[in-house]
Amino acid sequence: MTNQQPASPQHAPVTVIGLGPMGLALADTLLEHGHPTTVWNRTPEKANGIATKGAHRAGTVAEAVAASPVTVICLQDYAAMYGVLGSAGDALKGRVLVNLNSGTPKEAHAAASWATERGVAYLDGAIMVPPPLVGHPESVFLYSGPQHVFDEHRATLASMGGPRYLGPDPGLAVLYNAALLDMMYATMNGFLHATALVGSANVPAVTFADLALNWFMPSVVTSTLTEQAPDLDKGHYPGDAGTMEMNHHALEHITRTCVEQGVHSDQPELMKAIAGQAIAQGHGGKNYLAVLEVFKKAAQAPAVAPARPQP
Repeated sequence: MTNQQPASPQHAPVTVIGLGPMGLALADTLLEHGHPTTVWNRTPEKANGIATKGAHRAGTVAEAVAASPVTVICLQDYAAMYGVLGSAGDALKGRVLVNLNSGTPKEAHAAASWATERGVAYLDGAIMVPPPLVGHPESVFLYSGPQHVFDEHRATLASMGGPRYLGPDPGLAVLYNAALLDMMYATMNGFLHATALVGSANVPAVTFADLALNWFMPSVVTSTLTEQAPDLDKGHYPGDAGTMEMNHHALEHITRTCVEQGVHSDQPELMKAIAGQAIAQGHGGKNYLAVLEVFKKAAQAPAVAPARPQP
């Protein structure tokens, strides 16, 4: 009689709960990497396709959680997670939960406490790529929570994409996610607004993009921010090469140009107002990066933790 050997870390069983486009991509990738994969979805029919590829379709949430040492949750938000896992009962105890929902750091802290009360090892995470890029080693998946849990299951996490551990604070993954998406939307809006501005003179987007994205962004914006990041940490904003007052004037000119060209002007008007706040706070002689101090002011107000939801 042959003893059955436990699965290697590279092929450990995994459960995926939530089979939207991202959940299906995760389950499909895990199967491709040789992980015995169990799936569950509130609408069972969504598992039909992945089941034909070899995934086991669990009948209940408890069965799904019990099938694997690690359960990956890919639902809309934390409230959905509580609602689904509430029926898992004792099946949760001793398992690892990797939560890839979206939300806020306070919600992540509450979820980590909820998991601890139920004997669950918990990692909070964020997926920084669209479904088609899941499984690529260069794709970025962010994780926060106990390092020993991350280290123990790193091979499984790596099957879904490049795992990056941010630290033991469970709220860091969703905080990074919000910060990176904040930058993405601001950058996209900046480019789209600038494209509309030159477009008012019939300049094609393709023509503008060549200069804006191939030269200006990497050579001016990215290089400047990379070079000055150490000064941001020190709160050092020398105005030798340009002051906040000068930048405020530039934003005034941009705003008036938008008005003249018939282009939406709220975005530069807001940036001008923020620069004005920086000047009012005493940063007029510093460079534009002193705007960071304006943004940090609101973050200094004391925060009140929300009550932890119960399933």
